[in-house]
Amino acid sequence: MAFFLGLVLGIAFGVGLVIAFVHSENSRSKHRTELASTVAAFSKMTVEDSRKILPAEYYPSWVVFSQRQKLSWLCLLNWLNLELAKIWPYINEAASDLIRTSVEPVLEQYKSAILSSLKFSKLTLGTVAPQFTGVSIVEEDDSGITMELEMQWDGNPNIVLDIRTKLGVALPIQVKNIGFTGVFRLIFKPLVEEFPCFGAVCYSLREKKKMDFTLKVVGGDISSIPGVSGAIEDTIRDAIEDTLTWPVRKVVPIIPGDYSDLELKPVGMLEVKLVQARDLTNKDLIGKSDPFAVLYIRPLRDKMERSKTINNDLNPIWNEHFEFIVEDVSTQHLTVKIYDDEGVQASELIGCAQVPLKNLQPGKVKDIWLNLVKDLEIQRDKKDRGQVHLELLYCPFGMENGFTNPFATQNFSMTSLEKVLKSGSNGTDAADIDRQSAQKKKAIVRGVFSVTVISAEDLPAMDLMGKADPYVVLSMKKTETKFKTRVVNESLNPTWNQNFDFVVEDGLHDMLILEVWDHDTFGKDFMGRCIMTLTRVILEGEFTDFFPLENSKSGKLKLHLKWTPQPIYRDT
Repeated sequence: MAFFLGLVLGIAFGVGLVIAFVHSENSRSKHRTELASTVAAFSKMTVEDSRKILPAEYYPSWVVFSQRQKLSWLCLLNWLNLELAKIWPYINEAASDLIRTSVEPVLEQYKSAILSSLKFSKLTLGTVAPQFTGVSIVEEDDSGITMELEMQWDGNPNIVLDIRTKLGVALPIQVKNIGFTGVFRLIFKPLVEEFPCFGAVCYSLREKKKMDFTLKVVGGDISSIPGVSGAIEDTIRDAIEDTLTWPVRKVVPIIPGDYSDLELKPVGMLEVKLVQARDLTNKDLIGKSDPFAVLYIRPLRDKMERSKTINNDLNPIWNEHFEFIVEDVSTQHLTVKIYDDEGVQASELIGCAQVPLKNLQPGKVKDIWLNLVKDLEIQRDKKDRGQVHLELLYCPFGMENGFTNPFATQNFSMTSLEKVLKSGSNGTDAADIDRQSAQKKKAIVRGVFSVTVISAEDLPAMDLMGKADPYVVLSMKKTETKFKTRVVNESLNPTWNQNFDFVVEDGLHDMLILEVWDHDTFGKDFMGRCIMTLTRVILEGEFTDFFPLENSKSGKLKLHLKWTPQPIYRDT
């Protein structure tokens, strides 16, 4: 944390001058694009052929641009590393005051409940300067330049934290063996005609590839004090995550002006319904795992959501709804981690998955099954760890094109679920979001849910003759209302065409479960099931579709679903 704040401010201005100079030179040579368009007509010709036609002084720069570009970036990296090594002693000296005034309040804000205070007693960054190992231009347009610098630092700092616990114990904690590899993003924006050609610079830690450090009690062993090491590590990582990691960015004005548009703002809301999981890996020697899920966009303790625990079940059904603030849909993603609840012991990870938010279509529910993996960064393990079922709905703020958000009903006079989402402008603040969340919790969607079980196809054979006598049991999870179709004898492709109506009191939080059974004289055999929420039918009103059977080798049901809304409001 200390290094990030001290270093970025120290080099951002210098890098900005280099970028501004390059941009200025490119602007002066803008007329060369006309020559490039002329040469494009000869695109089918080889480079040697074009050299025979065009004199050297008119030869387009793009033919030899690749090598020049490599040399330019290599020279820039060498220059940055050389200059950084020269000024590192001064950065080291100047960083102490900066860190004490800016970082200590952040650490205090994120300190764990077990800690009463956390301050620096010693602070030097050591003699080893970081090294820049890569550089790239992410995007360049008329409004600004975005640059990314990959950096590696294996430093020898002397950082000692003065820790006081709630029990009154004072501990001098030394932070040692710091190893960091990451990517910093620098945004030079807006571009102006006044030197140094940009109005402000934004910096952010775009990606943490590695961040390791060890903690040691000066003159003792921190492991002998339960909970303290983990609390300090969590505090440091949370502080870095929420103050410097993208999409959070720091704006440093270079030329006086209003740069509020560059600051981080919420751009939308992600509605997540955690439906279920299936075929989870069993982590228990006796019985089955007790799974629960943790979901987040930003890995901060107060921004993470946890589901309830389903005991002794490798195919849990949660049907829980969560919402997350989105700040940069192009780079953020939803992370889901499934754990086995071990009670007083640490929970064991079963598997995890991610969904890039850029893959979601605004205003349209995405129903998705995700394969669980052991590690999101290193996916070498191909072991099957199960799947998790989600419904995702991304709602940009200010979306007023007729889109209806079933989770954000706010108009008391509406006669149906559908309403236009009017969450405000892009300037939606935290207070607005809190008020919207409170309104959502009061929304109760009531209606009649009509289900027509039309037919089934390719059901698994259940008797010696290769046939089955299937029927379907329909039930609503919350109300436990049940219906049953008739039995169709000796068929793997039965047709029922039977309709059933369910009166639903809370459509956004109920589920329909359909189980297919084989009727026998002396009992029944399970053939498979379908589990679905009511989100899609509430949004679309009516549709017909096929639904594959779970826990079955084959088979699917053809259903016609219809929703007749009767919305009411009820304070909870």
